[in-house]
Amino acid sequence: MPPCYVRLMRREDIAQVTEIDREAFPTLWPPANYQNELRNRLAHYIVAHGEEKIAEETEVKPPPQKSLTGLTSRMRQLFNRDRFFSNELPSLDRQHIVGFAGFWIMADEAHITNIAVQGPYRRQGIGELLLISTIDLTTELNARIITLEVRASNTAAQSLYRKYGFIQVGLRRGYYTDNKEDAVLMSTENIGSAPFQAQLNRLKQAHTRKWGIALYQITR
Repeated sequence: MPPCYVRLMRREDIAQVTEIDREAFPTLWPPANYQNELRNRLAHYIVAHGEEKIAEETEVKPPPQKSLTGLTSRMRQLFNRDRFFSNELPSLDRQHIVGFAGFWIMADEAHITNIAVQGPYRRQGIGELLLISTIDLTTELNARIITLEVRASNTAAQSLYRKYGFIQVGLRRGYYTDNKEDAVLMSTENIGSAPFQAQLNRLKQAHTRKWGIALYQITR
């Protein structure tokens, strides 16, 4: 597949992100109002995109970048030589979004609301990349722990989360409204601790060795 990059979500991404949301979570309706989410100071979203461009009918002005410029610069440093993050804005084209992730942050706790990848691009390391990116961004925003809910039947996702230091801390009975399925509540320990960061760096390196050469290129 073509190279893939991760950056902060922008307004012109909303239509594609909503379509991915509908595809990934068809029984959860309606999808989040991402216009409101981008205005919400507690909410943060990132997208994974390819090099392919999608024609715009009209040019869309990007949201103000005052509070994001320094943060994005720091995000570049968190990854090796801008490997994944780009703050360059498209002019008359918009990029093809293949996945996204979002979280809310309150005080020292971040709560992941969703991680989704477009169907044809699943099982190619993108979901894991989005999780890595989310952990790094929450660290930058001074979160101490990260929590999330995952369907009890979604053992593949639970396995990925455990790989990155999440443990089950509870069970929400009948949490999902579509079928009353239970949700497994998972949480990390202190993501800023030296052991957690050392393990995260090892996992980043392993992910890059597996996917980086074929899938990702350094963003300039």
